[in-house]
Amino acid sequence: MRPASRAPVLVGLAAVVSLTLTACGGTPIPADSASIAEKAALLDIDPALVFTTQVEGYDLASQSVGPANDDGLSATWVDEQTAAMITIRTSPGEPDAAGCAATPLWDLPDAAVTCTEESGLWHREGGGAHEFLVARDGATIWVIGANGTPLDDLRRAAEAVRVPSDAEVEALFADAPTEPHTPVERGDLPENGDGAPIQPSGPGG
Repeated sequence: MRPASRAPVLVGLAAVVSLTLTACGGTPIPADSASIAEKAALLDIDPALVFTTQVEGYDLASQSVGPANDDGLSATWVDEQTAAMITIRTSPGEPDAAGCAATPLWDLPDAAVTCTEESGLWHREGGGAHEFLVARDGATIWVIGANGTPLDDLRRAAEAVRVPSDAEVEALFADAPTEPHTPVERGDLPENGDGAPIQPSGPGG
C-alpha cells in the first residue's frame, strides 16, 4: 500500500489553482469516465485512481499533480496563509484493519501505528503524526498533512475525497503534457542478435 516514491512538491503562486463548488454549494457532478481516462493517460495514471478533495482555505498546486505508487495519482493543496499542505496519494485495493495498522506512516515510517475506523475513514496516528486512509471503489486514498496541517482540516479533506468533476479534472491536469507519452522508436536495431544498436565503424575500425 505504501507509495514507492516521494516526488518533491513545488509550490508557486502562478501554479496554484483555486477549485470552487457548484453554485448551490453541493458536491460537483463527477466527470464521465472517458473524460477522466483521456486526461489520466497524459501522466500514465490509472483513471480508476483519479480522485480529488477540497478544504476551505486550501488551493490546488497544479504542478504537484503526478503519478504515485506506479499508476496512482498524487496531488497537493496548500494554505497560502499558513503554508500547511494536504496531499492525497492513491493506490489500488481497499484498506482493512490489519493492513491499516501494519502499513508505516508516510512521514514517520519507523513509528508504531494506531489505526482507528471513524465514520468510514481510517484514522492513523503515531509519533505525533496523523494520516487518513479513505476507501473508494476499490481504491485507497492516502490523506497526508505537512507543515502543521490541523487535524480537523485533514479530516475534512478525507471526508471530501471524491471523483472529480469536469472542472476539477481540468484543474488536476492543467500542467500535464498535451499528448500521451510514447516510446521513442529506434530505426537502427538489428532484426537478429542481442538487439544492440548498430554502430558503424569509423576509420581504423
